[in-house]
Order: sequence, then C-alpha cells, then structure tokens
Amino acid sequence: MSTDSATAADHAAVRAIPLGEALDVAPLSRFHVRFWLLAGLGILLDGFDFFIIGVANPLVAKDFAVGSALQGLVSAAAIVGAMFGAALLGPLGDRIGRSRIFRLDLWMFVVFSVLCTLAWDAWSLAAFRFALGLAVGLDYPIAAGYLAEILPSKNRGRWLVGAFSLQAAGILLGAVVGVVVLNVRPEVDAWRIMLGFGVLPALLIIWLRRGVPESPRWLAQNGREEEACEIGRVLTGVPVKVTGADRERQESPPEGFRAFLQPQLFSRRWRRRTIFTAVPWFLMDIATYGVGIFTPTLLASFALAGANSTFIADDIASTKGTALLDVFLVIGFWLAIVLVDRVGRVPLQLTGFGVMTLALCILAGSAQLPGGPQAHLSMVVVGFALFNTFMNLGPNSTTFTLPAEVFPSEMRAAGHGFATGCGKLGAALGTFLFPVLLARLGESLLLYGVAVTSALGFLVTYLFRIEPRGRSLQELSGLDAAALAPRIAPP
Repeated sequence: MSTDSATAADHAAVRAIPLGEALDVAPLSRFHVRFWLLAGLGILLDGFDFFIIGVANPLVAKDFAVGSALQGLVSAAAIVGAMFGAALLGPLGDRIGRSRIFRLDLWMFVVFSVLCTLAWDAWSLAAFRFALGLAVGLDYPIAAGYLAEILPSKNRGRWLVGAFSLQAAGILLGAVVGVVVLNVRPEVDAWRIMLGFGVLPALLIIWLRRGVPESPRWLAQNGREEEACEIGRVLTGVPVKVTGADRERQESPPEGFRAFLQPQLFSRRWRRRTIFTAVPWFLMDIATYGVGIFTPTLLASFALAGANSTFIADDIASTKGTALLDVFLVIGFWLAIVLVDRVGRVPLQLTGFGVMTLALCILAGSAQLPGGPQAHLSMVVVGFALFNTFMNLGPNSTTFTLPAEVFPSEMRAAGHGFATGCGKLGAALGTFLFPVLLARLGESLLLYGVAVTSALGFLVTYLFRIEPRGRSLQELSGLDAAALAPRIAPP
C-alpha cells in the first residue's frame, strides 16, 4: 500500500465514529422506520389473537359444551405458551441473533393457527393454542431488543411505544373480523374462521421481514465487526468503527441448561432491574388480560344486549360494544407516543397504574348501586374508557419499553424475555381465573380484587424505579447496581 493510500485509510479510520455512539445520536432515517415497522408487525398478531379469543370464547364453549374452568383453560393456553416462549426461548435471541428468530416464530404462528381451526375438542384446541403462544411470546423480546439497539436514544422511547401500539391495530383488526364473521356466518362454529384468519397477516409479515438485517450491536459483540460496521453505516449515514466498548460483555453467557434459566438476572448486580421490569408487568397483565379478554363477557352481563335476544345476538352486541371501547386503547397509545420521551417512562407508568385502580373501582361500584350497572351505563362507559386509555398511556406501553433499555446487549433478550414471561404468567392467571371468579364472586368483588393488583403495580414501580429517558444504552448498561438511583429528568 502506498504512503498516500495508507494516510487516507488512517484519516478515514479517524473520522469513523464508534458504533454505539453513532447509533445513539443518528438522525431518524427511512431505514430506521422500515426496520421498525418490520420488527414491530409481529406485535400486531398478538393484539389480534388477544382480542379474537375473547369473541370466539363463548362460541367455543357452546360448540364443545364446556364449563367455565375449561373455557378459561382454552383462553389462557396461548398466554401460557407465550410465557414459556418469551422466558425460555427468548434468550436464543442473545445467542443466535435477532433476525433468525424473526422468521422462525412467524412460521410457528402460521402452522399452529391452521391447526387451531382443525381442533376436534377443547383439549386439542388448548394444546394448539399453547404452541401458537410460544411463537407470540418469542417475538416480544426479540422485537423489543432489536429496536432498542438500532433506534437513536432521543427517539427510542417514542418508537418503542409506537411498535407496541401496533397491538391496538391488531385488536381493532380482531374486532372487525369478529363482527364480520358473526354477521356473515352466525353459527357456533364461526370461531374456526376467526382463529384461522390470523394466518393471512402472518404470511404477509413473513414476506416483508425477509430483508431485516441483524442488529449491529449484536454483531459487534459476536465478532462480526465488518457486518456491524456496514449495517451501522446504513443506519447512521456515517462511517462507523467497532471499539472496545462495543465489543465488551458485562456478563459471560451461561452454558447448557443454565442458558435457559438465565441465573444472572437474579444476581446482585441485575436483581433490581429484574424486579423493576418483571413484577409490574406481571401485575399489569392480570388486569389487562383479565378485563380485556372478558370485556365482551362483562358487557353482556352488564346487559348491553336485549333481554330477549339470542346467544349470537348477545355476542354480536357485546363485540360491537367492546370494539367501540377499544378506540380508547388507540387514544392511550397515541398519548404514550407523544409523552414518553417528554415526561419519562416512570411517571407514565405510575399515572397509568393509579388511574387503572380508580377505573376498576368505578366499574365495581356501578354494580353495587341501586339498579346495578344497567341503570348506570354512563359509569360503565367512563370506567372502561379510563381503564383502556390509561392502561395504554402507562404500564401497557412502558413495561414493554423498559426491559429493552435497562439490560445490556448480551442479556437484553433474556431480560426482556423474563419480564415478558412474568407478564404472560399474570395474563394467564387473569384469563384462567376471571371466568371462574366472575361466576363465583360477581362483577363487583372481582373488579375490586383486580384493582388491588394495579395498586400494587404502582407501589413496586415507585420503589424500584429506574428512568432511562435521555440515556444511551451504553450508559444504562455500564452503571453499577449500587449507582442506579432514580433519575427522572425534568421535562
């Protein structure tokens, strides 16, 4: 190499920006938006599945003549699968990369969605939905970790919440599909069409995701520096270089079966982050899935349908009422996107839990007043509207965002996967127990009980709070556990 060319190469190397720094300060580009959409679309499927099982559940129970316990099992099966998919399979994203999982989980979703339509009894349906849930749960930590690693720190919270808000698009899709199917085919076996419809968006997302590149931060930590620099250059628009900080691992990945248990999450260094991200998500999902999936059931019990209506007419009426109330889910997500990088994650999560507690008490109180909820439908509407809005403004958005930010790259999928798994455990408990407890306790006592879980979510968030707003991922990853004092930056 000539002296001139060597000098030019040296100058180019000097001008190159460290990969982590370049990614954190990069302006948002069309590549960011494209990769954000492709990573986040899998969450749309979770929203669809979240809603459609609530519409299909009464039909499944009538078609297979099952009681409330088995009905709850069918509803909870996919959520239990998601718990295992996120907590046990999520760490695969740290070991083999994010982009490979993007293709695997959606093919699993397609296969088991088809098998759900062929189920011959409630037990087979529960088994297929458990397997489908593995795919749904696996997508959460991979998508969140991938997006956190490519997004600029200034906009990271907004775009992470934006990705999770695609869940609301899936819920609205499920509402439309449920109403259309019930009107076109008002039969008890219409649930097969509803559950099978998810194959269509899944196949489309598989086709769109075929070009998603690997996370440059993951590549840098796993010895693929040339690829990391190339993808980093595409995302940032400037030459980048891999430095020691980009390569450094704060934890050696566990081997063998320990790789699935992820014991480092419970070490003294990371325990606070694990509690802060996992416990509020667990408590929040008890309310979110318990109340959310059974909103059609609650509305039916609150007499939105006519006294002399048929079973199918009741399901159509409660589905339409639920779809109307789900508009507030979209409003909540929109407010979260606007506010998350202005006021921070922790204030939104605290506010959300607080108003959710109030909203559930309003709903419970409406059932205790003279005439019951039928005589106080305005309270019912206000209660559901507040619950849906502030759930998505607060913890339903922030619990997805926080684990992707507070854990280092080498354990980001594992940390987010464990938090997701805890959330899905809460969701499974809420989904399975809600119909049983609703039948035994009634609406009022059950909703007061759920309000307690939201109040506990507020308390745990306050005690263990860590505010990532305005911090780079490297700053968050490099802090010692003892130095993790709450940092709620002024607006």
